[in-house]
Amino acid sequence: MSADFETDYLVVGAGAVGLAFVDALLDEDPDCHVTIVDMHAKPGGHWNDAYSFVALHQPSAFYGVNSLEFGDDVVDSHGPNKGLYPLASGAEVSAYFTHLMNRRLLPSGRVSYHPLSRYDGDGSDGHAAFDSILSGKRTNVKVRKKTVDATFYKTSVPSTHKRQFGVAPGTPMAIPGDLPDLWKRGNDLPAHYAILGAGKTAMDAGVWLLQAGVDPDDITWVRPRDSWLINRTYTQPGPDFFEKVVENQIAQLNAAAEAKTGDEMFELLGRGGYMLRIDEDVKPEMFHYATISEGEIDLLRQIKNVVRKGRVTSVEPGKIVFADDEHSVPGNTLFIDCTATAVPFDDTRQHGPQFRGDTIVLQPLHVPLVTFSAALTAFLEVHFSDDETKNRLGIPAPLTDTPNTYPLGMLTNFMNRGAWSQNPKIAAWLAKSRLDPTGTTFAKMMAEGDTRLAVMGGFQAAIETGIPGLQRLAEAAQAEHQPR
Repeated sequence: MSADFETDYLVVGAGAVGLAFVDALLDEDPDCHVTIVDMHAKPGGHWNDAYSFVALHQPSAFYGVNSLEFGDDVVDSHGPNKGLYPLASGAEVSAYFTHLMNRRLLPSGRVSYHPLSRYDGDGSDGHAAFDSILSGKRTNVKVRKKTVDATFYKTSVPSTHKRQFGVAPGTPMAIPGDLPDLWKRGNDLPAHYAILGAGKTAMDAGVWLLQAGVDPDDITWVRPRDSWLINRTYTQPGPDFFEKVVENQIAQLNAAAEAKTGDEMFELLGRGGYMLRIDEDVKPEMFHYATISEGEIDLLRQIKNVVRKGRVTSVEPGKIVFADDEHSVPGNTLFIDCTATAVPFDDTRQHGPQFRGDTIVLQPLHVPLVTFSAALTAFLEVHFSDDETKNRLGIPAPLTDTPNTYPLGMLTNFMNRGAWSQNPKIAAWLAKSRLDPTGTTFAKMMAEGDTRLAVMGGFQAAIETGIPGLQRLAEAAQAEHQPR
């Protein structure tokens, strides 16, 4: 097969993960050429399909790519995120990645970008191909080094996911992205709203409706499973929040040492306010690393019409049907489908090591920091010679669906961090990595002799008892996590 052109790395996917890898690769290997293939018309992956009022869960300060700052150092002065660093909106994230492509990657002369293109999966013998979605034209590429799969997460959003329940004809149905256009309907507005789904998208929809002036009594929320949520107060960047970040880590280690199960570990963290739940009287069965502010929790607790009858099987005017039950709602109810799963846990993915000969499968090395993980993977690719070493220094951390499987991911994070701290090359890179929430902060505080570093004394003590506890909980989690 003759090639139309050659490249060193063929990256499949121009979402946040793929772009974070490419950005770091350009810095670490100044001679490489990279080709990016993506099905979207613009860079940014699923952010192109997200609802208009979506925002990051985490501070903008450590999202995106290493080379390009994101967000500012001014905390929000109003709203449910008051007192915390700002969260970029979906529009801001999309603009950020477009800016990255147009102002850094393409001008470098070392990146070839092919939007609206579908990779066909043929990477044998150093050759690959992709097809233009609009014209069907096939392009053949010779890959001199490796193909990089940046599609592991298979992120699903409301506008693109396949609905898993039936909708009777004439049933008012919407996705979150439709809500800001309700004003165009004039007086023909819904009398009631039914949010279907229990994840962060459903929470965003609930907050949006409440802030838009909808009476909480005019909202029904179908929550098949309640979720534990990370308190955003303890995920903030910079020296001013450093003590709280370390306090949270100490609390997690102490809880792991004391708890007999992951569920019990979360109960302990909930009592301390490190983990949050919307309903204090309901035991959450889900944990997907969603991060939320206490202000958002206060808003969502205003919604009292909560239905817990399992997953929805179908909806029709005035009725929600479940496998063994049904629930009535007002006839003019707008159903809002928030059932898309950001990471489809029941989907088959290529679990295993990242480095696989002529292929790299980007996976989380520190959950849930996916862009940081991708950037670090690029560093490992360039600075270490063999796959065995690279995979030993970057063990993929399993994605978490429940409290009981969380200790497995947390233990992997600590194992990786321990290995990185012992490697001078990686440690030096972490000290200057914008995407590492604590790396640059810790280095800055060390250089200035900041007295707030004293909190680290408690961290070292917690490690001694917490790691054995995590190992015990992680071993128990293996059986639950294995089928995923």
